[in-house]
Amino acid sequence: MKTVLSVASEVSPLVKTGGLADVTGALPGAMRAEGWRLVTLLPGYPSVMKALKSSRVVRTERACFGGRARVLAGRAAGLELLVLDAPHLFDRAGAIYLGPDGKDWPDNAERFAALSWVAARLAAAGVEDVKPRVLHAHDWQGALAPVYLKAMKGGAGIGTLLTIHNIAFHGLAPASKLAALKLPEAGFTPDGFEYWGKISALKGGLVASDCISTVSPTYARELMTPEFGMGLDGVLRQRVGDLTGILNGIDEELWNPAADPEIAPYKSPAGKAKNRRALLHEFGLADGPGPLCVVISRLTEQKGLDLLLNALDVLAARSGRLALLGSGDAGLEAAWRDAAARLPGVAVRIGYDEALAHRMIGGADAILLPSRFEPCGLTQLYGLRYGTVPVVADTGGLADTVIDANAAALAMGVATGVKFSPVALDPLRFALSRLCNLHGDRKTFTTLQRNAMKQPVGWAASAPQYAALYDRIGGRA
Repeated sequence: MKTVLSVASEVSPLVKTGGLADVTGALPGAMRAEGWRLVTLLPGYPSVMKALKSSRVVRTERACFGGRARVLAGRAAGLELLVLDAPHLFDRAGAIYLGPDGKDWPDNAERFAALSWVAARLAAAGVEDVKPRVLHAHDWQGALAPVYLKAMKGGAGIGTLLTIHNIAFHGLAPASKLAALKLPEAGFTPDGFEYWGKISALKGGLVASDCISTVSPTYARELMTPEFGMGLDGVLRQRVGDLTGILNGIDEELWNPAADPEIAPYKSPAGKAKNRRALLHEFGLADGPGPLCVVISRLTEQKGLDLLLNALDVLAARSGRLALLGSGDAGLEAAWRDAAARLPGVAVRIGYDEALAHRMIGGADAILLPSRFEPCGLTQLYGLRYGTVPVVADTGGLADTVIDANAAALAMGVATGVKFSPVALDPLRFALSRLCNLHGDRKTFTTLQRNAMKQPVGWAASAPQYAALYDRIGGRA
């Protein structure tokens, strides 16, 4: 079986802050059927070290960005792992990117340069039976791996792929860290990893990788525009022939309304009624004739949740309800708590709870994603799977996965949700009004839910696309 070394800063279910972890956790299983073995290199965070089973040391590094390190091989949560055990970099309590003060760890550049550097060394030299044809890096935390690999003996002939999960984060570092990050001075140019006088890990990977992918076709197109490219649109336009968009999928066993232990299982929209009542009770909301909506999200402006705050009157006027689960920007957290205190139809839980997320999606009528940009999005896919109608901004992967309930789609019987554009208050208010109208027509809304539950949301279509990309850059057996 052909081997890929995947390098990522988080992998579900071991360590997760967002959708990146869901994808890196699901991709190995999805690719096995396509003839590709994925071995994942992951930092040795405390949670990862605790979960690692029957590990063995397969490599040592005497000078790994400020200290000694080992590479451990083992398994956890059904995943084949290589773990960078570098306590001086990763043995820290709390969030994986943030210190106790809520700010980025000051040595994040070194921490993830170390991960990328070790990934390149492992790819070039191989370790035990891991001799990869492809080095697959994810986001800025792994993006320097192709840069290092190009400079290493033994790196020739190994294909490199960088996947952009969210281009908003570049992994910037001051130019004074060139030597500390083991980067060649020759690469610090506008054609390399230099970005406005700083080192950009993400730009380095975009320039050095054989191919670039991102997590939806629409997001791939958007990235080549100044509005969405976050200063790297010019780089991506230059590499348009090497850029592809492949939709994320979800774990259809983990997210399965017919067998979800967190809810009363169901196979049709009618089965949601018991879960709806349970969800209203759990959040302390009274029932009403309007739709029960949920939001499960980071609380950031990217997610459009400041706009949604100002559109809640539309739901209130139609006896709608909204339950929110999320955390993030302190100002938005406070604003949502205030909304819950003022509005009897709104309830808020600050934080994240995976089991509660299942109960919310299982019980709600609709799930709201008013994102200003969304590379792919997974919660709308969970909504589709559970017959929870998505209301989404017409951007990125949201545009690619939801069929708007316009007149033509309703007439053809293919609509699965509600889309709005542009991402602004009035279009969002109109989308919520449309949702309430659709919900008021029980036959039409039930058809929407049935259509949603039939929508393919797994990896069946995407895994062969990744396999073709791996074959393209890594060669065929």
